[in-house]
Amino acid sequence: MKTIVVLAVSIVLVSIFFCPMMIAAPVIPSDIQIVQPDPSLPKELSAFFGRWESTQNQTFLIVAKINEKEALLYYYVPWGDSWHVHEAKVVKVSERYKLYYYAPKPFGTVTFTVTGDIITVTDGAGGDKFARAR
Repeated sequence: MKTIVVLAVSIVLVSIFFCPMMIAAPVIPSDIQIVQPDPSLPKELSAFFGRWESTQNQTFLIVAKINEKEALLYYYVPWGDSWHVHEAKVVKVSERYKLYYYAPKPFGTVTFTVTGDIITVTDGAGGDKFARAR
């Protein structure tokens, strides 16, 4: 019985110490210029601003700059271990703000919507959900 308890505690401790390292955010490129949204920007739109992490994989998103016409997005994908920069357009559809840009197939139009502390991304490849990073 003692052996089982020691083994179980060991597994939990290894998980606590090493799992956070596996999902740690990648190093943010030094050339990213974060620009705080103008205070007059509608709160529904400024809600996009900030750092986000995928709830499904190790993908990260930074909305570095946003105004009523466009947003600057930095998107990290673990495959290829690289950051991609996208200039997204801002639109208001049925009283909701959305960001979007066009990407090569299979993605097509990539659309971002925010609800509370979750950004939902939809595209031709299925999409993703991002939670606000801490």
